[in-house]
Amino acid sequence: MSAARDLDIILYGATGYTGRLVAEYLLATYGASGELRWALAGRDTSRLAEVRTSIGAPVTLPLVVADANDAASLEAMALRCKTIITTVGPYQLYGDALVAVCAQTGTDYVDLTGESHWIASMLAAHEARAKASGARIVFSCGFDSVPFDLGVYYLQAQAQLRYGSAAPRVRGRIRAIKGRMSGGTAASGIATMAAVQRDRNLVALLANPFALIPGFAGVPQPDATRPHQDQVAGSWVVPFMMAPINTKAIHRSNWLLGMPWGASFQYDEMLMTSGPTTDDSSGFDLSGPAPQPGTGPTREERDSGYYDILFIGEWPDGRTLRLSVRGDRDPGYGSTSKILGESAVCLTRDVPREQTPGGMWTPASAFGMVLVERLQRNAGLKFVLES
Repeated sequence: MSAARDLDIILYGATGYTGRLVAEYLLATYGASGELRWALAGRDTSRLAEVRTSIGAPVTLPLVVADANDAASLEAMALRCKTIITTVGPYQLYGDALVAVCAQTGTDYVDLTGESHWIASMLAAHEARAKASGARIVFSCGFDSVPFDLGVYYLQAQAQLRYGSAAPRVRGRIRAIKGRMSGGTAASGIATMAAVQRDRNLVALLANPFALIPGFAGVPQPDATRPHQDQVAGSWVVPFMMAPINTKAIHRSNWLLGMPWGASFQYDEMLMTSGPTTDDSSGFDLSGPAPQPGTGPTREERDSGYYDILFIGEWPDGRTLRLSVRGDRDPGYGSTSKILGESAVCLTRDVPREQTPGGMWTPASAFGMVLVERLQRNAGLKFVLES
């Protein structure tokens, strides 16, 4: 990596709803003039300056101008830093050029995408280049999919310590969740539906839990598409709208790590409920009008939100191991902003290229236990064994 890079991290999309939250988190946790050298980036200098002022940062915090439609500006931005955080979505509409630039320049990258069909297209287009340049591209570093991906990773590490083998089956069960959707998430969903209308082949990709593992087809997976009574979890469960995203990431983690959980590993993810209702299987409060881009939950709503995810590892002989992953803010924004910021700091400071070389990674495969430790220390997550 060139010595000319004067910054550790650039936060691209800082004037957006989630970007501003990440900026607030980085400032509160790492300051603006400490060892971590970071900057705000976006299309408009005056709006970036407004964000800098509104979050209480000094005028010495650098501002970088870059536009998703201007590849030269993206390249200039990438060449200034070790790692780029991008919150500029929907990624399928605005993300291609930045991934290409990072892969070309050897710049590390984290995002919070849940657009798995877009990830698949980036793997096909740019993974070889990222491997050659040394760029570490880590997708889905928010509530999609860090608590789930690292939850399974942590559970399996404990399974090896306790039983000497990985659990061949893991259930992910959202036990409690409180949060609202932002305009950015709504826009991503709309963009995905439009993409499916243009290309019906995406239906099969979105339904395939192994879609992010080129050339691999694992064993049939448990059916997470219908409500049922889960005797192991002790609750009714219903489909969870983020399960298709998280499941793909978890199976890719297993593959990237060398299949430590087995080539026949099974995982399903569902929302625990008091009965077989499917009125709202999202887990999010969807009441009121659809949110507009650039908007999201109030600070009070973010601070009063939370989530509690139960992971149950199972063995054929009846043994089980239970782990909870809990977050202390609303999942999509209060918690996601902290997770995304820590993912970037982790990649920049803690993960050497000998451990995670150039390529396209999932959170568990890129960071492993070091991010678990960071999230518990700084970001309000707790990983707790329950049995």
